[in-house]
Amino acid sequence: MSRIRQHVRGTRRTATAGVAVATAALLAVSLSPAAHADGRPTRATAIEHAASALLAHAASLDLTAPQATGVRDVIVDRDGTQHVRYDRTYRGLPVLGGDFVVHLARGGAYRGADRATRQHISVPTVTPAVSGPKAAGRAVSALRAAHPGTRLKQAKAKPELVVDALHGSPKLAWRTNAVGLDSLGNPVARTVLSDARTGARIDAWDSIETAAGDGSSLYSGTVALETTQSGSSYQLKDPTRGNTYTGDAENKTDLCIFGICFSRAPATLFTDADNHWGTGTTADRASAAVDAQYGTDETWDYYKNIHGRNGIAGDGKGSYNRVHYGSNYNNAFWDDSCFCMTYGDGDGTTFGPLVALDVAGHEMSHGVTSKTAALTYSGESGGLNEATSDILGTMVEWYANNSSDTGDYLIGEEIVKPGFGKAALRFMDKPSKDGSSADYWSSSVGNLDVHYSSGVANHFAYLLAEGSGAKTINGVGYDSPTSNGATVTGIGRDKVGKIWYRALTVYMTSSTNYKGARTATLSAARDLYGAGSAEYNAVAAAWSAVNVA
Repeated sequence: MSRIRQHVRGTRRTATAGVAVATAALLAVSLSPAAHADGRPTRATAIEHAASALLAHAASLDLTAPQATGVRDVIVDRDGTQHVRYDRTYRGLPVLGGDFVVHLARGGAYRGADRATRQHISVPTVTPAVSGPKAAGRAVSALRAAHPGTRLKQAKAKPELVVDALHGSPKLAWRTNAVGLDSLGNPVARTVLSDARTGARIDAWDSIETAAGDGSSLYSGTVALETTQSGSSYQLKDPTRGNTYTGDAENKTDLCIFGICFSRAPATLFTDADNHWGTGTTADRASAAVDAQYGTDETWDYYKNIHGRNGIAGDGKGSYNRVHYGSNYNNAFWDDSCFCMTYGDGDGTTFGPLVALDVAGHEMSHGVTSKTAALTYSGESGGLNEATSDILGTMVEWYANNSSDTGDYLIGEEIVKPGFGKAALRFMDKPSKDGSSADYWSSSVGNLDVHYSSGVANHFAYLLAEGSGAKTINGVGYDSPTSNGATVTGIGRDKVGKIWYRALTVYMTSSTNYKGARTATLSAARDLYGAGSAEYNAVAAAWSAVNVA
């Protein structure tokens, strides 16, 4: 299951101290209300306060004249506390690890900041010694090497110069996105980060992360749908949720990923004459569309009603779904470039159509991560990225309270076929039951595939919600161990979702590792329930139980 990241660039700011408030930002503030009706600062006021903080604290934030900043996200708490998240560029180049969050009191007083890196961000030159075409060629070779035995077609790559501040001292680097088509015509992609001076590989990761991964749905029974009437027919478009809609990809594929396009698969909007959609079987192409639209609806409602987030990007805009993508495609993925979800039909042997509710919640949560902490998709940060989608996707499933797909701590249990050999893709109570995931943190966890290093955080979340030991919940048996032999008492999944979401959106940055996640979730628990509260202490105990100190 996947997401595709998109860097958000902002207005360039310069000043004697190394950074200044952009004229455009000041103009926007001057035209916006200074406070909500309850006296809380508005988003615009928070940005104004943060801009002043950047001026006053430029040195501690390592903001220098060659840099520019752009606001990625703003959160204003009920008590008026403000958290403004920034991306950073250096001489016009994106800085990997340059992101930071500024924390402000109700009146705008600076409380501190969380930075992805404490490195001084500077490089001797932004002129590469290794050419872009050479970096592209090496990335294509890396893509082929990552898919041995597969005859890739139309493999291409798009290099982008960046400043890498995530892997030791900042250096000029090529971030190269390579894409191709496998023998079935389905897309594969890999991102390669290489030193732009020497050509040495710094890091690499898969950019499409595989999932393994009133309408009649395939998995969730008969569900209510909000649709749009158009003449004498109805469209599968929801005007109450930002006009989210679902279309048929007609078993075609595209490679409009990272701006490289070979072709664009359609998203032909589903229509219906009587507003009763699907038959609950794969014989009717609308059945999978019902699942996809329902998953979008429940994910939207979960984030809005539980966390106050209005849409994936927090801007009230809807996304869209494409179902029936590719040929026997065993994957589903979120793509920032189209702000859309794409679902394959599965091969019928390992997986069925990948439109299950927790898959939808998982994938769209990648979109939320992209718009907030933007956790790097490699190393421990990558494991936390995947775990975030597992944790919050699971919360979506519980939130939906659907009797046909009851809440559980299994990932993707609805889509797996008997040929898969396991009851689910992943198991949060004891992640190692999938044969590869880590139950506990160790110094080697960051070397695992991110779908397996995610096990540490998934295990933490389960223990925090339900506690350790054997139990049966909604008919599913669990038996969760601890690394230190301690007994952990759970605080309930609703509190876990709130703590994790706040940690993600307020305290985590692109480089957050497991130790940082412990700090972030403790900060979130302190904010929500108080320092020394039962919830705060439970967070500490659950992390210790998975060997994160």
